[in-house]
Parts: sequence; C-alpha cells; structure tokens
Amino acid sequence: MDAKVRSTTGLLSDAFHGIMQLLRGELALARAEAEDKIRHVAVGAFLLLVAGAVFFVGLNVLAGAAVAALAGQGIAPGWAALIVAAGLFVIAGLLVAIGRHAFSSTNLMPRRAVRNIRRDAKTLKEALNHDTSL
Repeated sequence: MDAKVRSTTGLLSDAFHGIMQLLRGELALARAEAEDKIRHVAVGAFLLLVAGAVFFVGLNVLAGAAVAALAGQGIAPGWAALIVAAGLFVIAGLLVAIGRHAFSSTNLMPRRAVRNIRRDAKTLKEALNHDTSL
C-alpha cells in the first residue's frame, strides 16, 4: 500500500511539474509574441511619424505653389500668401471642429456594450426573481 501511495504522489508530482512546464512555455510564447507585436507597432509608429513629416513638407510646398500661382495672376506676393494662409486656417478650423466632435464624451461611450450589460442584468434579475418565487 505504501508503494501505491508513493506512486500516486509521484504521478501527482509529475503532473504538477508537467503543468508548470506547460505554463512556463505558454508564458514564454506570450512574452515573445508580445515583444514581436510591440516591435511591429514601434516600426509602424516610426513610419507614420516619417510620413507625417513628409506630408507637412508637401503641404508647405503646396502652399508655396498656391502663393506663386496667385502671384502669377497679378496679386501681390504678400496678399497671395495672406489669402493662402487664410484658406488653410479655415480648413484647419473645420478639421478641429470635426475632430473635437469625435472626442466628445457621448461619442466615446460604448453604447451597445452598455445596452447589452443592462439587458443581461435585467435578464439575470428576472431569472433570480423567477427562481425565488418557485
């Protein structure tokens, strides 16, 4: 009987060690996958930053071209620059207004999730009331 207890204990110990090795392996895999994804996101963020810089240089050249085009039409260069700047400020103002609306607290509320949670709570409450009334 003593050998049977030791073998059961040994089997349980082996199972525990096997589970621990499996968990360590899964954690190592998760860590490696997370590091890979973080590296991937960092590269993407860097590329977006470079793209933003190139975009702003392009906008600057485009604004200069617009000023040159207006000046070519006979408008004084100072006035042409002022017209282009005013147009860009109007566009920027519209974009800010639209962007601020996207960040308003009512747009950030997860409405469907809240509605589903309320519905689930109501269903659970009704089920509990139904069970207690039996």
